[in-house]
Amino acid sequence: MVEQQHQQGRDASEQARRRRTGVVGFLCGLLASLAFFAFFPGLPHVIDVGAIVVSVVVGVLTRWACLARWKRRAGKE
Repeated sequence: MVEQQHQQGRDASEQARRRRTGVVGFLCGLLASLAFFAFFPGLPHVIDVGAIVVSVVVGVLTRWACLARWKRRAGKE
C-alpha cells in the first residue's frame, strides 16, 4: 500500500517535471523566434500574423524536441 502511494507520488512528480519542461521549451522557442522577427536586420520590424504563427510553430517544435530529449535521458537512468 505504501509502495503504491510512493509510486503514484513519483509518477506525479515526473509528470509535473515533464509538463514544466514542455512549457519552458515552448516559451523559449516562441520568444526566440519573436525576437528574431523583431530585431533581425533586413526584416521589417513589424510583428504580423505570419510572424506570430511561425513563432508558435517554432515553439511547438522546440517543446517536442525538449520532451523527446527528456524522455531519452530519463530512459538511460
